[in-house]
Amino acid sequence: MKRTVLYVALSQCLLWSAVAQTPKKPAAPKPAPAASTAPKKPMTDQNAPRIKFTEYDLPNGLHVILHQDNTTPLVAVTMMYHVGSKNEQPGRSGFAHFFEHLMFEGSENIKRGEYMKIIKGAGGQLNANTSNDRTFYYEILPSNKLELGLYMESERLLHAKVDEKGVETQREVVKEERRQRYENQPYGTFFPQVLSHAYKVHPYKWAPIGSMEDLNAAKIDEFRSFYKEFYIPGNAILSIAGDINPEETKKLVEKYFGEIPKGTKTPYRPNVKEPEQKAEVRDIIYDNVSLPGVFQAYHMPPQGDPDYYALDVLQTLLAAGESSRMNKELVDKQQKAVQTGVFPLSTEDPGLFIAIGIANMGVKAEDLEAGMNAEIEKVKKELVSDAEFQKVKNQIETNFVNQNAGVAGIAESLANYKMYLGDANLINTELERYNKVTKEDLRRVANKYLTKENRVVLYYLPKAMEPKKEGKGD
Repeated sequence: MKRTVLYVALSQCLLWSAVAQTPKKPAAPKPAPAASTAPKKPMTDQNAPRIKFTEYDLPNGLHVILHQDNTTPLVAVTMMYHVGSKNEQPGRSGFAHFFEHLMFEGSENIKRGEYMKIIKGAGGQLNANTSNDRTFYYEILPSNKLELGLYMESERLLHAKVDEKGVETQREVVKEERRQRYENQPYGTFFPQVLSHAYKVHPYKWAPIGSMEDLNAAKIDEFRSFYKEFYIPGNAILSIAGDINPEETKKLVEKYFGEIPKGTKTPYRPNVKEPEQKAEVRDIIYDNVSLPGVFQAYHMPPQGDPDYYALDVLQTLLAAGESSRMNKELVDKQQKAVQTGVFPLSTEDPGLFIAIGIANMGVKAEDLEAGMNAEIEKVKKELVSDAEFQKVKNQIETNFVNQNAGVAGIAESLANYKMYLGDANLINTELERYNKVTKEDLRRVANKYLTKENRVVLYYLPKAMEPKKEGKGD
């Protein structure tokens, strides 16, 4: 069975799932409970049950997090490696995402092509994804198959198959993925384009998919060196959540991971600071689209910064759901857009606050951009009402709870908090950071970060609108 890796950047998930190449306005779904403005207790972690867990390090440096939840006979075995596109060298982009594919090729003890068959044959499911900062693998299995999941992940870490045949096979897989998810999708290249326009020196300037020229030029020794550098115990977090006995699980972890050597090379961590952007960057991309698209990207702080939480609340206000400001004003009322969206690119180093608009039939990109700018100007000048502010806080709380409603989400959140912010217990306390955000904070961060000088603006226009180049004889 041909493996399909479901890595899609958050931005592309938002766009591809919501944007249709049609001027028809999508039917409004039933209002979500999160949109309620009914009075409720202030958003606080104390209102929800605490997620208990234990964590420790093996002598080889592997960090282990265990969460016991015996309500269902399932277990999530996850491995998060602190390597993403940011850890790649110029001229060799795409390695982290390439390894997301390559690590399913097998190992010394698992035959090529058998990895997925073994997990699915045991009644489990599995997948992986790569971001700018980390790579994440997971299996969800019946809890009596915990040992199988640990064995499979230890094989990946100890001696994955990195050979010519696997590398050449995955080169073709990645090429096809790039064609399907980027080149042959309407607006599909917007994420790489936004990054390359927004960053000049930081390695965030290339997307995790990387450059096919770089991957084609890479030699087998370079892939092996990358594996030895980043796929080591001290660069990984093993997070297990579900129907487990913690003491028995610790014994199994020691059995399968204790023998793995530390590694001999310190993983590369870029110490690069992107210079402050002082002038607006604008560009036009002519693409196979029928409706103009407007993409704005403002530089913003990294995860964990207090202003990051205020900007996350602000994006919820602007574009989260049918009742959001941009949807109500630009889609419903003015009918300038068939789709709008805003999301902060959550990254370890300073990221981007990205706003998206797809124009309605007959609407110019300039008019849509003016409408998007007007909504941002409103939050710069006016404080949000109490009712709308409470609605947004309710939405954030609901999303947070839903994210950690299953064992897979809990395992990933624990690993994320530990890897990015050094504190797995933020799974129990991070809502307090959102709760500290005030209406005044929303206005303040809008004025501080959502400025013309701090942004990139890209227009995606139909190729038919591209000016024809004059020939020499004209």
